[in-house]
Amino acid sequence: MPHSSVWHILRKCLRMKGYRLQLLHALNPRDHNHFHFSMDFQQWLEEDGFAEKLVFSDEAVSCVCWGMENPHAMVEHIRDSPKVNVFCAISSCKVYGPFFFVEPTVTSINYLDKLQLWLMSQLHEDSKDFIFQKERSPSHFHFDVCAHLNAKPPGCWIGRTSDNDSPLLPCPPW
Repeated sequence: MPHSSVWHILRKCLRMKGYRLQLLHALNPRDHNHFHFSMDFQQWLEEDGFAEKLVFSDEAVSCVCWGMENPHAMVEHIRDSPKVNVFCAISSCKVYGPFFFVEPTVTSINYLDKLQLWLMSQLHEDSKDFIFQKERSPSHFHFDVCAHLNAKPPGCWIGRTSDNDSPLLPCPPW
């Protein structure tokens, strides 16, 4: 059935609206470490120049739920489901992206390709003194990804298993 027909039936005939679902990661007992990290991070932000060095990154997936009223629905994230993966990074002066992954799942191989061929050259061109933050996805911490980042200038990234974890993350949140 054509997309336009589905849209017409949902919007015009059934008078439904599309609502975005809020995706939440399930909580686990180790999450109290995130609180301690957040408190330390707030102190680091008060140091001169620390915030200007940070480059945050994340990936996102878009979901829409159709209904007569907003269900205020939340679903736990299901890994490796078919989706469009979009990556962005943001610093104090620039947004890097969006970068759309062609593959349905972000793997260590395509994540490393994105770093090598797209992101890191931009970061080095914009600043010689940056701190790249990665999220906790397992594909981001594959041996080859960490080896590539560790070959860069020391202290250019934070996240589990980085050489920079000791001074920046005395109590790593993971």
